[in-house]
Order: sequence, then structure tokens, then C-alpha cells
Amino acid sequence: MKSPLPVRDGVNATRLRLPDNGPWQTALDYMLHRWGHVDPEGIKDRFDRGEIVGEGGVRLHRDTALEEHTFIWYYRTLPAEERLPVELDILHQDENILVVDKPHFLPTTPGGTYISESALVRLRVQLDIPDLIPMHRLDRLTAGVLLFSTNPATRGRYQVLFEKRRVEKEYEAVASVDQRLEFPLVVRNRMVKSRTYLLAEVVEGAFNAETRIELEETRGVLGKYRLEPHTGKTHQLRVHMASLGVGILHDPFYPVLLDKAPDDYSRPLQLLARGIRFTDPLSGAPVEYRSRLELSEWAAAAAPEPAGR
Repeated sequence: MKSPLPVRDGVNATRLRLPDNGPWQTALDYMLHRWGHVDPEGIKDRFDRGEIVGEGGVRLHRDTALEEHTFIWYYRTLPAEERLPVELDILHQDENILVVDKPHFLPTTPGGTYISESALVRLRVQLDIPDLIPMHRLDRLTAGVLLFSTNPATRGRYQVLFEKRRVEKEYEAVASVDQRLEFPLVVRNRMVKSRTYLLAEVVEGAFNAETRIELEETRGVLGKYRLEPHTGKTHQLRVHMASLGVGILHDPFYPVLLDKAPDDYSRPLQLLARGIRFTDPLSGAPVEYRSRLELSEWAAAAAPEPAGR
């Protein structure tokens, strides 16, 4: 359902469904019931300023009856956010798509405590493209290639590629090496993730998650792995690596959930979306976009130059 309010400061207006009935006479009464303990006067002021609307952009007033609208839209008051010390790198931009290198620690889309400090909002503001929408997502802790649609008229053509799994993704990870494992190998299992539980879990049943894993190179006790996910479950690559006993370096979730701590920018998760390949639905030409980032622990593990060279 399209919002009648435009994007503001890179952020979409919030949609709220009003209840069909209840002890509230007006939409204002219901909003005060939900959030009045935070800022009751601010909510009333929004009604007075015409910042709360229904379908078609119809303005709501303090006395608008609850039953007059099913959905309403309004702008959230954005929290003050400290800018994260990471930057996006634009790899490609045309009239239909934008491809960027997303850094570690920056979420793809707004959520939780990160609103303005998300790749989507930063890019909307920086490039003045309010219609920008991500075609897929990367975890906040994962870096690498991220594709956005810049044109609503052609967006559906690209969305179909992802829906029908016509996009090939390649990831790179750094983890320990277990000599007992023989590569390449394919991990298949059934994964579930509850909205109320932080971690994804492996359960019994037909597999719904599949990853091909190859050990490309070793440096001492560390290995650089190429990961090719054939499905797209949340935390799939991290769970599959941990299930082999070679969890990705600096992963705070798998195989052991660590206590919540401030981000340590010197120890990013060693997981990178290295490349993405597909046939462009408009030109019919094969395209590939590659990350320019490098995983820090792999670079640090490089053998030093011999003395005298």
C-alpha cells in the first residue's frame, strides 16, 4: 500500500492500522493510548499541523472518529544518532539501479536504533533519490555488494530476478581450518528464525537452506572460504560455517552468542559479499559487480616480505 506522504529526510512515513473497535472514540484517543506516555502534546500537535493522514492523504483532526480510517500515516520523530565511522562506496549507478559496497556495521535498512544510520537512508539523502529501494539485504555486520533499484517503473523486472533465484551471489569468509574437512562441500539443512529470538536455529525436517563452500587458500591457521548460497535464509552462511566447526571469525552470534557489547570497529565480522551476477532484464546482457573491499584478518595474515626485498 503506497504511502500518501512522501519520503522525508530519507525515511518513509510510518503506517499504522487502527483497530475496528475498542474503547477509543477517535484516532487521537488510540494514538494517545499507544504512545501518550512518551509525548502526548507532540501527538496532538501533529494532528493540528496536518501531519497525520489517511488513505489518499486525507488530513486527520483531533476529533476524527476511529472508524473513519483503517490505515493512517505519520512521520516518526527521529532519534538523534551518532554517525557511524564507516562509509559507502558506489560501484555502479544508472537510471535503473545503484550498486554499492556496504561497509561492516551499517544496516541495509532502518530498524531498531539505526534509522538515519542505514545504507538506505544515507543513500536517499546523499543522492536525492527518495524512491531508492534495496533489492536484497545484507546483515548489519556483513559487508559487500548491495543492489538498489532507483526507478519504480523498472523495479519489478529486477525483483523477479531475486524472487526466482536468478541472481548468483558469491561471498568470502575468513575462518579457522579443520584438516578433517574435505572441500568443496555442500551444507544442507532446515533453518528457522523466530521474530522474537535473536538466533537462527537448525531443526529437523526437509532442508530449506543450502550453501556450497570451498576453501580457496590458507595462511597459517586461517583459511579464506568462498561461499555460494543457493537459498537466502537469515544468517545462513554464518550458521552453516559454524555447523562445520569453523565459525566465521569475529562472529558474535555463532557458534556462541556473546554478551551484547559496543561495536568494535577493529574486529568486523569476517564475511564479505564479494560479487553478484545476473542477466540484466532490460538489456539482456550478463552483468557482474565485485566488491572492492578486503577482509582485514586475511590481509593481516599475509606473510611478511622477506628481509632485504
